[in-house]
Amino acid sequence: MKSMKFSSLLALAAFGLFTISADAQVKEDFVPSTKNQPGQQYPMVNSQGYARFRVNAPQAESVSVSLGLGGKGGTKLVKGEDGVWTGTTEGPMDEGFHYYHLTVDGGVLNDPGANNFYGSTRWESGIEIPAKDQDFYALKNVPHGNVQQVLFFSKSTNTVRRAFVYTPPFYGKTNTKYPVLYLQHGWGEDETAWSTQGHANLIMDNLLADGKIKPFIIVMTYGMTNEAKFGQINSFNYKTFETVLVDELIPYIDANFNTIADKNHRAMAGLSMGGMETKNITLSRPETFGYYGLLSGGVYAPKDIKDKNQVKGIFMSCGSKENPDGIKKATEDMKQAGFNAVSYISPDTAHEFLTWRRSLYQMAPLLFK
Repeated sequence: MKSMKFSSLLALAAFGLFTISADAQVKEDFVPSTKNQPGQQYPMVNSQGYARFRVNAPQAESVSVSLGLGGKGGTKLVKGEDGVWTGTTEGPMDEGFHYYHLTVDGGVLNDPGANNFYGSTRWESGIEIPAKDQDFYALKNVPHGNVQQVLFFSKSTNTVRRAFVYTPPFYGKTNTKYPVLYLQHGWGEDETAWSTQGHANLIMDNLLADGKIKPFIIVMTYGMTNEAKFGQINSFNYKTFETVLVDELIPYIDANFNTIADKNHRAMAGLSMGGMETKNITLSRPETFGYYGLLSGGVYAPKDIKDKNQVKGIFMSCGSKENPDGIKKATEDMKQAGFNAVSYISPDTAHEFLTWRRSLYQMAPLLFK
């Protein structure tokens, strides 16, 4: 993936994507975003996907939100006589989760009404534009798995590192052993991303409750991606993380959890830059993973894999506003070469978490067959 193209995707993701209709009438059915802090009414979203903001800053000279159009500053807010700034995006946002922040007189701040999420190498405010298909990651009255933090020592980096581990409902009630998916975040994010922004645990819980998958463990750890500077992503050296993941974290997980500790019951997948890591590590360590997944994170080509028996399944996906033709062609090339490859294109989304939530939902039933 070319650096310029990859960087532009990240920039679009950071500022949000939406379509504008000059004749659109904004419906006044706004409700608080589900990502708001307790008791906070703003930001709000409406049924069309518009977002509305309210900031109390009576001494400020200018306030804007990085979400939406309105020039380089995003959505520009207007000051009222009471010193409160308000504004609505010029068009509906893509459905799903978006990072954003405020710019007040040139200073970058988080919105006090919204919860914070680690993205863009900092804690950013978050907003959720309700998706029509949000039921698959909704919190429901079904058996729930557990997401726990684990700390493991990395000899290669001489640090204690952190991972989050999803174990399925009823894990530990018997001596059952489970396959494991190692699931990576993207640039600017960390090991919290998949279980907060991504709702990976809820997606798994709902798939299991519907009988669409067999249970497996998910491990999420920091991929060291933020050591790469924005615009220089392709210069990132994945080898240090490869050692941490394959030689240190995987043995720790196999020693401390009920895993089926072999290649055919181990998968690796990642979104965006985590996909780049996934591709490099799966090709570098073919003895370790049996299933590969790239979510808006590039493609595999037949020439990449010399032995068809190296991999049991390949999943490649992206949003329809990214590079769907490239994903489809790469998948068809892999199929014609005799590989078990599947593609998925998320409708009406770009380089954003709804694309990746949907991708996990589509990929999970294909693993460990």
